[in-house]
Amino acid sequence: MNDLKKRMKTFAIDCWKFCSKVPNTREYNAFVNQLIRSSSSVGANYRACQRAKSTNDFINKLKIVEEEVDESIYWLEIFREVLPNSINEISILEKEGKELLAITVASIITARKNKHENESK
Repeated sequence: MNDLKKRMKTFAIDCWKFCSKVPNTREYNAFVNQLIRSSSSVGANYRACQRAKSTNDFINKLKIVEEEVDESIYWLEIFREVLPNSINEISILEKEGKELLAITVASIITARKNKHENESK
């Protein structure tokens, strides 16, 4: 769990570092702000999961993580289109985002399965 928290924090920092290299123009700034917001929200909301008050609360908070990491991937896809010279760095970020998304979705599935099994007992 600590490794995942660290990965999510690193993802936010790496997205921020990438954004610091994006040209500072009105057009890019809108995308930069969105990527920084969504990527930093991934780890923040995952931390909130650790303080969930119930299984339903845990799942709901994980769903927010899922949405935020998916949104981050979306903004990276946009950057892929508008900054073709940065494809290598963007690809690394997209790969990590997709792995975090897969882990999050698997965690949601597991939590739901465990919840249903506990309710059946």
